[in-house]
Amino acid sequence: MEASVAIQVLPKAGNDEELCRIVDEVIAYIKSTGLNYYAGPCETSIEGDYDTLMEIVKNCQLIAIKAGAPAVSSYVKISYRPKGEVLSIEKKIGKYH
Repeated sequence: MEASVAIQVLPKAGNDEELCRIVDEVIAYIKSTGLNYYAGPCETSIEGDYDTLMEIVKNCQLIAIKAGAPAVSSYVKISYRPKGEVLSIEKKIGKYH
């Protein structure tokens, strides 16, 4: 695993319930990719190949719009190590769960 990303998707929504519904659709998409991920209260972390992760980040915006958000902002953190392994989700937080 050469990369990991943490993405916080912030769709524009009329109320909290609508916001959560749209974010749930984004997380369902991330789950459907089959990659290792961890959904937290403020962001979702995903591990995998760099190019695959960048495509997922792009698609998260499209999923939010398709789910009904008129606009979406996202905050993305990227850890990339082309010649090695990045720290895994398990190594970072496994001892806490």
